[in-house]
Amino acid sequence: MRRRIISLTVLAALVATALFALPLGIAVMQYYRDDTKADLERAADAAALAVSEDLSAGRTPIVPPFDEDDDEIGGEVGVYGPDARLLAGHGPAVGGPIEHRAASAAVDVVIDQEGDEVVLAVPVLSGSRVTGVVRAALPMAELRWRVVLTWLGMAGLAVAAIGVSWLLARRFTTRLVRPLEELAAAAGRLGDGDFTARSPRPGIAEIDQVGEALDATAARIGETLERERAFSAEASHQLRNPLTGLRLQLEAALETPSADPYDAIRAGIASTDRLERTIEDLLALGRERRAPRAELDLDALLDEIRQAGEGLLAPHGRALRITRHEPPPARVAAAAVRQVLGVLLDNAATHGRGTVTVVARDAGDALAIDVADEGPDLGETDPFATAPSDHGIGLRLARSLAEAEGGRLRLSRPAPPTFTLLLPAAEQNESPRSAPAVQ
Repeated sequence: MRRRIISLTVLAALVATALFALPLGIAVMQYYRDDTKADLERAADAAALAVSEDLSAGRTPIVPPFDEDDDEIGGEVGVYGPDARLLAGHGPAVGGPIEHRAASAAVDVVIDQEGDEVVLAVPVLSGSRVTGVVRAALPMAELRWRVVLTWLGMAGLAVAAIGVSWLLARRFTTRLVRPLEELAAAAGRLGDGDFTARSPRPGIAEIDQVGEALDATAARIGETLERERAFSAEASHQLRNPLTGLRLQLEAALETPSADPYDAIRAGIASTDRLERTIEDLLALGRERRAPRAELDLDALLDEIRQAGEGLLAPHGRALRITRHEPPPARVAAAAVRQVLGVLLDNAATHGRGTVTVVARDAGDALAIDVADEGPDLGETDPFATAPSDHGIGLRLARSLAEAEGGRLRLSRPAPPTFTLLLPAAEQNESPRSAPAVQ
């Protein structure tokens, strides 16, 4: 690309120079022809004035030089009689057609090329009688030399202009191509998986825009990949909980051979159904976190939570209580809310004590669902900390799911431990639905 830009720039300079130089060269040639004619006329007129009196008196005239002020001009001046024979000065002994035409007094000035000279002749008059002819001549070599020198100067300037164009093209091409090369290198690092790669900002608007778009893409890909990695790690933890519960149920059935095996089988099937639902929910959430949401069926969701919670708490002799206080409707993914509440119930069953209380209530512009137990005071502990803690990795997954739905999950009270899930309420003209408390 660098070589192509330089070549195109030099070619453009060559074309522009040629288009400018050709007519200028022709104009230079015409200028020197006119200038030569002017020099010849000036020399001839000066000589005619100087010899007119001598010619009228019949004396041999004294011819002035071609140009008294410039000895370098190689011109010559000669005076001829009416019969076109040389009387004084320099020139052929017998004049040619040019001198004869001037001697006829038919024209004031005769100019033409004679041999290798440019010749101009003017008649010298005494009244109406031609007393002589003044001939002024310049070698054609003099004219050609002037034209060639000027053309050489123009060619030198053209070469200098093309050289300057080449230097400027190299400089600006380097300034233009180097950011593109760095941009390509940044794109290559991004393709190799380095999402921290950032492109340069050379101050060229178009390249800066491409760099900004590439940096934004790298940042989005990096964030998406990091989020997916974290989601995968947290989801695997979330799947281990139902498996652990199923294993404990089967081990408990083996340890009590007198118990009805059908109860253990039914409990195992229920746990398997919950595990299958968890897998389906996590897959759906991983694919469609930003999809349009239907209105949450809170009644069905709370009934599922009741069944799952009793399966977790009943073996330990603990109770679950679910209460509604005129909760508003919300448009969120039921799978996300189900998983968040499942994490909170599992956390309460594993690390809490006593009765677990779930309260769905109106929190102004949000639907709030509180999950509390009678466990010990959490104090200053951050249950959502990145480092491993007693509350495990599931709370971080629950928080990320809540934020993906535009909501929030927070520890509203450390004692007794109470976690609150806030979800944005749906906008509608109907009044919020209400129902009696479910025990």
